[in-house]
Amino acid sequence: MKLQPIVVSLLDTDLYKFNMNQVIFHKHTALCGEYHFKCRNSGVVFTPEMLCEINEQIDHLCKLRFRKAELEYLHSIRFIKDDYVEFLRLWHPIRDYVTASLSESGELSVVVKGPLFSAMQFEIYLLEIINEVYFRMNFDYDALVKSARERLDEKIDAFTNGKYTFRFAEFGCRRRLSREWEDEEVGRLVREVPNCVGTSNVYFAMKYKVTPIGTFAHEFVQMYQGIDSIPLAYTNYYAMKDWYAEYEGDNGTALTDTVTTDLFLLDFNRSMVNNYSGVRHDSGDPYKWGEKIIAHYEKYGVDPKTKQLLFSDGLDFDSAQKLYDYFKDRAKVSFGIGTFCSNDTYESALNIVIKLQYVNGRPVAKLSDTPGKAMCPDTEYLEYLRKSVDFRINRQKDKNI
Repeated sequence: MKLQPIVVSLLDTDLYKFNMNQVIFHKHTALCGEYHFKCRNSGVVFTPEMLCEINEQIDHLCKLRFRKAELEYLHSIRFIKDDYVEFLRLWHPIRDYVTASLSESGELSVVVKGPLFSAMQFEIYLLEIINEVYFRMNFDYDALVKSARERLDEKIDAFTNGKYTFRFAEFGCRRRLSREWEDEEVGRLVREVPNCVGTSNVYFAMKYKVTPIGTFAHEFVQMYQGIDSIPLAYTNYYAMKDWYAEYEGDNGTALTDTVTTDLFLLDFNRSMVNNYSGVRHDSGDPYKWGEKIIAHYEKYGVDPKTKQLLFSDGLDFDSAQKLYDYFKDRAKVSFGIGTFCSNDTYESALNIVIKLQYVNGRPVAKLSDTPGKAMCPDTEYLEYLRKSVDFRINRQKDKNI
């Protein structure tokens, strides 16, 4: 079964890839990175035919270049800088950086290895390719789209009749059913649901003339673990410092859980609290997290109603509405909702990720506020990172006694 090209534009990715990449381009071009693919679902089998199609799709991806109109669109985003756009005029994905293979049991392995500023850009493109190949070649694709469309009709009706009242952005490209379906889904949401304020997908934001939305991901904080001069338990501090220096308060929502929110809050000091417009939740109990963040703002005399709580951890519309109702009178509340928008069918969506695993040959890891989300091939390093984080947190507790 031969598929049409899946990625047809280098804008078909999350905005935060450009956000993070611009900082790396300006400050950390010497870093090299290695990313690994993982499917968190049990029992998922990829076939040799799927692997062949995935490799052909990667071949096509690496022939793409940014078009003039796409570069002009990036240039129109207020915090994307001239020299970075000129760099993208020259940049393209390099095929030698990516290898994909199958085990005898059908487990897919994908590794991206190269200069970090280039290797990091592959993540979303590859996830889009892998997901679409799997669903088109493993199921009745037309039946999947039919069920996705019926469910989207119900979701839009629920906003129309007032069941849902929260505002959200579509964050669905990494685990979408297909490019074709995300195109239809985003188009309908932004036209028919005033509560949909934009999308993380830069290509569809440009197409539908809505706001591209995104900040930074776990990999941005992780990469500082690979810099020799930075202590492991202070990576949040240096990441946020570089981010603020780059954007000067614009584009200012911080992700809290890369090495646990408790550690993040030690570095989210008065200056950071004032400099950043809000924070993003991506693991752990969202209610406990929200209470913890609000208490932290209040500790510094900052009104939480002036700050944003952005929730983005595996949400559906019902869970988002409950969070909105709980926090709406205490803070600005917003949501990034992904798979529930872009791949909600009668078949279970794949829980697939591509995570940064090494920087300059050193292992790096995400701890998060949900222990099961940790992904690191070096268990000795992972334990060392945990101990470093715990040591700093406990030392701070001792000081507060």
